Amino acid sequence: MTRSIGETLLEFDKLDSTNKEAAELLALSKVDHGAVILAHSQADGRGQRGSAWLSSPGQDLTFSIVVKPPRLRADAQFALGKIAALAVHDTVRKHVEGDVRIKWPNDVLVERKKIAGILIKNEVVGELVMSAVIGIGLNVNNTSLPEELVATSLAKEAGRSFDRKVVLRECLDRFGHWWGKWTSAPGEGLVSYTDRLWTRGRWTDMTLDGAPIRARTVDVDPLGRLIIETEDGGVKAYGLDRLRFAPR
Repeated sequence: MTRSIGETLLEFDKLDSTNKEAAELLALSKVDHGAVILAHSQADGRGQRGSAWLSSPGQDLTFSIVVKPPRLRADAQFALGKIAALAVHDTVRKHVEGDVRIKWPNDVLVERKKIAGILIKNEVVGELVMSAVIGIGLNVNNTSLPEELVATSLAKEAGRSFDRKVVLRECLDRFGHWWGKWTSAPGEGLVSYTDRLWTRGRWTDMTLDGAPIRARTVDVDPLGRLIIETEDGGVKAYGLDRLRFAPR
C-alpha cells in the first residue's frame, strides 16, 4: 500500500453523495487506497442515523476518502473515525481561535457549534475491515447558516474567505499524518483523540434509553461506544442506540 492520501483526486461538479460514488468506484476496482472523491455540490449528503448534511454548492467541502486498512479487526474499526476526526480537528484549529472539540461520535465543533461531520461506511469480511469510505463535510465559506442548525463555518469564525482546495489539502495531509501514526503504533498512535473530546471530564446532560441523566465523558472504546461516568460513580460504555447528548 504505497499510494498516499489524496494522490488520486476525482472531482465532480455535482453528486448525490460522495460516499455513494466512492463505494461504487471501489466495488468496480476503479479506485484504490488513498483516493479522494470531491463534489462541489452534493444533493443527498447524509450524517449519522440518515440525517441530511446541508452544504452550500461551491462554498463548502464535501469529499470522501477511500482506505484499505492493514489488518483492522471489525471490533476496533472506530480507529478510522478517530483518524478522520483528528484530521478535521487539526485543520479547523489551524484557522480559528475558538475552542475546537470532537463531539462523539462524528462531529467537530467550534464553541459548541457544528462545523464538520463525518460518516464512515466499512466493508467487513469475517473479522476484518477490508476497506472503508470516509465521508467528510466541512463548512468553509458559507456564512448564511440557519440559526436553528447551531452551526458555523471557517469563514464565520475567521472573518474571511478560504481557498477550499487549500483547506482540502490541509485536511488530507493531517489525515495522512494520523494514518501514519496509527499504522506504525495502533495502540498508541491515536491517544490524542481523547484529549480533544467535547465534554470530557465535565458533567453534561445526556439521555440514556430516553431517560435524562447527568454524566461526564471518560473516553471512547474500540467499538466506538462512549465511556461515561454517572453521578453514582458507575463507569460504562454505551452506543448511539442508547446514549445521546441532550439537545441544547
